[in-house]
Amino acid sequence: MSKFLWRALLGVILASGVTHFAWGDAPKGKKVLMITDMEGVAGIFDSDLQCQPWKSPRWEESRKLLTEEVNAAAEGLFQGGATEVIVWDGHDSGHTLSVLDIHPRVRLLTGSPVPFALPFDRSVSALVFIGQHAMAGAKDGILNHTMAVEVQNWWANGKAIGEIGAWAMVAGDADITTIMLSGDMAACKEYLDLVPNGECAEVKSGVSRNAGYMLPHAAATALIQAKARRAMERLEEIKPYKIIGPVELRIESTTAAVRPRRPRPGVEQVDARTRSYRAKTFTEALALAIAD
Repeated sequence: MSKFLWRALLGVILASGVTHFAWGDAPKGKKVLMITDMEGVAGIFDSDLQCQPWKSPRWEESRKLLTEEVNAAAEGLFQGGATEVIVWDGHDSGHTLSVLDIHPRVRLLTGSPVPFALPFDRSVSALVFIGQHAMAGAKDGILNHTMAVEVQNWWANGKAIGEIGAWAMVAGDADITTIMLSGDMAACKEYLDLVPNGECAEVKSGVSRNAGYMLPHAAATALIQAKARRAMERLEEIKPYKIIGPVELRIESTTAAVRPRRPRPGVEQVDARTRSYRAKTFTEALALAIAD
């Protein structure tokens, strides 16, 4: 997820004042939420070269690679029994995917801002990550980071997490199962540490933050489609990832905080670079962090 989307989410929370999220009691079906990113796509290894619109000379190629991985996943999900697929455009503040070339059966959630917990309603049965990267500091994680370049580490009740863990726990708070991920070896390892019996399409493996071995595009999309179908077929076997409350989310920045922050319930300055957010659930703790 880019820092732009993170800031968009922050704007929504500040504008709304929301600190608690409640979901409706809509009956479960076979509706899938797919969160996309770009750094975990096969063939992607350099942010400046490939991942930034208006700057990256290979941006259009990157969009095509991502779109076709998304479409492969969607096709596999439908083959596995999904009745609806929502694709949340998660890279570059939701400005990456286009309705011109997205799978004709999906609905695309794009643009910004998007209310933080909106896509995670209880009518959704499953969460899927496509093009996902590993957390900041992950060994041999290609383009690894957590939300923004200013972030050094995140911990939830002492466990190191990144974007995979964060969204899986938000989903878990809504009883949504995280059934599949596509990305590099480091991202798959991170996901399977949370959901050991989930499905993972490993489309590349890193040798450094900006280099790695890549599956050819056709092989990557075939693998993603097969894994998505298998994940959907195994939906009932894979359980939501939940963290038992109360929850403390700690966020360590790369540099000391330079702007003053007003005291708030549940929020503590642990040291010059670390803030603590305490709440009943992970979703509420994350909301405190976003609003901080």
